[in-house]
Amino acid sequence: MFVRSLLVGVSLAAIGTVAASAADLIIPTTPMPIYEAAGFDWEGLYIGARAGGQSYNNVGFGHVGLAVGVNFVPVDPILLGVEVTGDWLWGNGVNAGEFFANLRAGAIVTDSVLIYGIGGVGAYSSNGFSVGEYQLGGGIELAVTDAVTVRGEVVGLGDFDGANDNFFEGVKGTVGVYYHF
Repeated sequence: MFVRSLLVGVSLAAIGTVAASAADLIIPTTPMPIYEAAGFDWEGLYIGARAGGQSYNNVGFGHVGLAVGVNFVPVDPILLGVEVTGDWLWGNGVNAGEFFANLRAGAIVTDSVLIYGIGGVGAYSSNGFSVGEYQLGGGIELAVTDAVTVRGEVVGLGDFDGANDNFFEGVKGTVGVYYHF
């Protein structure tokens, strides 16, 4: 009986030691934070190249140009921006320059999609002839990388020549690629 009691006691002590040792093998760790992508950053300076076509007083032109601007997001999802554009127009015997200073206002629909309205004033100049112009329209801009977007835009065009004519005398469509800093 003494031997049996001794064996039971030693067995219980051994089991308790093993259980205590097993508990010591668990090493507490801090879980890694879950990474969530921030999405495209629409704020800041950008520059881009664009091309398209336009019709003015039923005369068609091709054009290529540059745009430089800056965007602000005062409150999510609203975007406000200022942009200047310069285009070279050609076709139907015309070789001209067109420049605009624009304001943009839009909504960030998803991290990579922006829809916006644009309006601006500028000038058209060809062979020493210049006339003041305005434009009003809208577009959609899609982020394709962390810094590059593509944009499609359509605007109506009018001029300040004093003639009693339609509010919009032309339309311009552009497609462009933009780099955001």
